[in-house]
Amino acid sequence: MQTVNIAGYKFVTLPDVSERRVLFQNEANHRSLKGTILLSAEGINVNLAGASDDIDAFVRFLREDPLLADMTFRQSYSKDMPFKRMQVKIRKEIITLRQPGIHPEQEEAPALLPQELKQWLDENRDITLLDTRNEYEVKFGTFEKARHLQLNDFSEFPSAIDSLPKDKPVVMFCTGGIRCEKAALVMLKAGYSTVYQLKGGILNYFATVGGAHYAGDCFVFDERIAVNAKLEPTG
Repeated sequence: MQTVNIAGYKFVTLPDVSERRVLFQNEANHRSLKGTILLSAEGINVNLAGASDDIDAFVRFLREDPLLADMTFRQSYSKDMPFKRMQVKIRKEIITLRQPGIHPEQEEAPALLPQELKQWLDENRDITLLDTRNEYEVKFGTFEKARHLQLNDFSEFPSAIDSLPKDKPVVMFCTGGIRCEKAALVMLKAGYSTVYQLKGGILNYFATVGGAHYAGDCFVFDERIAVNAKLEPTG
């Protein structure tokens, strides 16, 4: 039986995170799921694995919360369980940037669908295609012609963008989209007038249009290590 892997997040002003932590932990344990859920006042970040029926039941459970009713998830499959335990944690941020003035739960930068990015790349449009991931992740694979900032940690992003031109559109991407939600706001506040984020990140691009214009695999944060353009484990 294959293991179903899901990943999803939502930036939303989330009250009562301590109560939600207990509820989510109990429900995940009841469903024999493993993985990590991060909660903070700015939202939720979910990476889980388990049997198909249990995953579906947990997603329905999450969506019973009015604040999470429209959450979407990227889904892939693996032969083995990619996580060792189930953890629900409370954090200051669901993705650490350490920029108090950035609030993706209150505002959102424009998003580009995978089909649109592929078309732009097919047309060889004059854009800055920006990889917001760290240098270790980039080594597994990235989009052809993409620039990256040699980051060791995402919190370095705001101080690393000065070398990028401001006179053409920036299209940024990461694994699943969560980093770009914050990175795009950083760039807009820094004076970059035309900034887009790839909706759902590399994983959504793979699921929607395949591996066109991408070279290599995509690093993922579990024991699969990386997946290819068919979302198959390669690690």
